[in-house]
Amino acid sequence: MPGWERNRPMIQSNQSIQVDIEFSDINAFMSLCGQGDENVRRLEALLGVVVRIRGNQVSLYGQPDVVKVAQGILKQLYTLCQASHDVTPVDIDRAVAVLEADPAADLADVFASGVSIGGVPSPVRPRTPAQKGYIRAMRDNDLVISVGPAGTGKTYLAMATALGFLQSHKVKSIVLTRPAVEAGERLGFLPGDLAEKVNPYLRPLYDALYDIMDNDRGQRLIDKGVIEIAPLAFMRGRTLSNAFIILDEAQNCTADQMKMFLTRLGCGSRAVVTGDLTQTDLPAGVPSGLEYAVNVLADVPGIAISRFTDADVMRHPLVRRIIRAWDGLDKGGADGGSRL
Repeated sequence: MPGWERNRPMIQSNQSIQVDIEFSDINAFMSLCGQGDENVRRLEALLGVVVRIRGNQVSLYGQPDVVKVAQGILKQLYTLCQASHDVTPVDIDRAVAVLEADPAADLADVFASGVSIGGVPSPVRPRTPAQKGYIRAMRDNDLVISVGPAGTGKTYLAMATALGFLQSHKVKSIVLTRPAVEAGERLGFLPGDLAEKVNPYLRPLYDALYDIMDNDRGQRLIDKGVIEIAPLAFMRGRTLSNAFIILDEAQNCTADQMKMFLTRLGCGSRAVVTGDLTQTDLPAGVPSGLEYAVNVLADVPGIAISRFTDADVMRHPLVRRIIRAWDGLDKGGADGGSRL
């Protein structure tokens, strides 16, 4: 018997509709609503739908397309709650992003995908179909090029996948690298030795690592040389075997640097290249090696191209709106070009 017993649409005079849903499993329903109904309030805020709870019944009010999405989210997440999945506001964010992009998506299928890492309480899971496809691509291909806006999980999911490969002994080491290019500023001479000079450029890679596993454990892997974090310039002349290699911020590579990096791959290695072509910090007139690689390598066997859009942004909801507004301004031919 399904968890919902009644689904009654009612057209209002203002063209909004009402849909009533009853949930028979009270424990699953409480998990769905969250502590203090925080999940329901989050759904209201994200979709602009009005949700009213009476006992084990939920009434949805709003425009038909919005109510349809909210209805699908509640029904699918309720089914997950019946399978002992504790729903959080983050899951609501994730479900909204998935079903807005693909109303026919199966949330159970998306939520079940993930990367399990020993010592980490729960698997790192994709939040959108594109992220799910990205994880699959990294598992199935020796080289994945990931292109899309900031906040879509390109680096984070690559890091999680690399740690999963390391712990399952599919690789012996992880190499993390990125070009040391200033983000539109001239910082001058930085103090300290070479390691201290390049460390600010590599900080985002450390942040991704420490966000997935605790700092002490991550630092031990770095101290042992199992995880290496280095500027792209340090890759020249090396052969990287039995390693999972991540090149981050690849939009700031030149074509020659990109070729140099890609030809470092040794036996038993995999590589993931990530970047956002709208945020290139190369000097004017210097083409991005990331864009060149996407165009040249798209049809090469063993290489997958993963593309993300603003629908996959998982940061603050404002980030998605900013990207859409900025892209709309660029496409409108605003002065200043299309660079962010």
